[in-house]
Amino acid sequence: MNPMVAQIQSLPELIRGVVPSYTDNIRRTLSGDFCRSIQHIYLTGCGDSHHASIGSQLAFKVLTGITTEAMTSLQFSRYTADTLRDVERCLVIGASVSGEVSRTVEGLLLARKAGAKTLALTAAPNSRIARAADFIVDTTQPPFADPAGIIIPGMRSYVANQAGLLLIAIHFGEQCGSLSVDEAEKLRIEVSALGDAAEFTIRKNEALTKKLAEDWSEADEFIFCGSGPNYASALFSAAKILEATGDPATGQDTEEWAHLQYFAKKVATPTFILTSGDRDASRAGEIVTAAHAIGRRVAVAAPLSATAFLSKADVQLPLADGIREMFSPVISAIPASLFAAYRAELLKEPYFRDFGGGRSQEGGGGISRIRTSETLGLEFLD
Repeated sequence: MNPMVAQIQSLPELIRGVVPSYTDNIRRTLSGDFCRSIQHIYLTGCGDSHHASIGSQLAFKVLTGITTEAMTSLQFSRYTADTLRDVERCLVIGASVSGEVSRTVEGLLLARKAGAKTLALTAAPNSRIARAADFIVDTTQPPFADPAGIIIPGMRSYVANQAGLLLIAIHFGEQCGSLSVDEAEKLRIEVSALGDAAEFTIRKNEALTKKLAEDWSEADEFIFCGSGPNYASALFSAAKILEATGDPATGQDTEEWAHLQYFAKKVATPTFILTSGDRDASRAGEIVTAAHAIGRRVAVAAPLSATAFLSKADVQLPLADGIREMFSPVISAIPASLFAAYRAELLKEPYFRDFGGGRSQEGGGGISRIRTSETLGLEFLD
């Protein structure tokens, strides 16, 4: 069994399983008085955790009415933390599954130094990031048996973080009065029902993406485009290609593709358009047409009912219908992730280059020093 596909196939049960426990954890952790005291939220993280932050930003804005910004941990820690205003009303949420990513730990420490409140979203409640935070939302996942000795490109951790952030947004909306109790509960049911949407999307795309991996096996670079919350899906999809096969892959904002990749000289570069068919609908359709006109091979991941998009594509990758755009990143990257998994299997590529060629697993990647980088603000670590 392809171990990355196995992780993807486990997502429906994972989503359904974590919503009740995460909801209870959030309710115990974040009081109504605290939620109502916050006027500015920063969402930070690195890699997949940064993608999850971008993917949930719209939900925070829509559901809470609180100004919310998502940014990389480096952007926050080195370029934003010391410029915060009304710090006592700022909340910085740092997402890190391991809890040991240096830059995200640093971001919370420097936010604490500035006087802001800090929250760690992590599956490691005894980690450094937990010690750096005023509050902890534990996103531990149910056990899953990955093959021994292999590190799999993360699927479960990303989806768990997405669910955790969406549930925090719903909780803030309820506590701040933007949502009624009934409205908040209905939204939590919708988040849980993303398990069904994931199951549908996986079933519809397994055979399609396996064939696509064969048909496009000679390709040596990939572009993924998305807008709003699905810019996160584009970034995450590109990340899974990089991690699974090592091929150059770029996640791009849909509009920015027209200003940049449109001029790339390689004609047949596979280009994936990820869309919820909502706020981005008109521009996504134009980009599909433009990509075709200059010879790109185009795959479109869109809701099944979005026939105007899917009919224009060389390859149609249907997503489940009826998902709010602000929740859609939980499922939108599933087709591209399946494609990455099947491509790695077809080409017999080792995940993460098997940490060879000067890399190592130590410190989260060896010389890249993801977990051992010089960290500012350690004097504020509990």
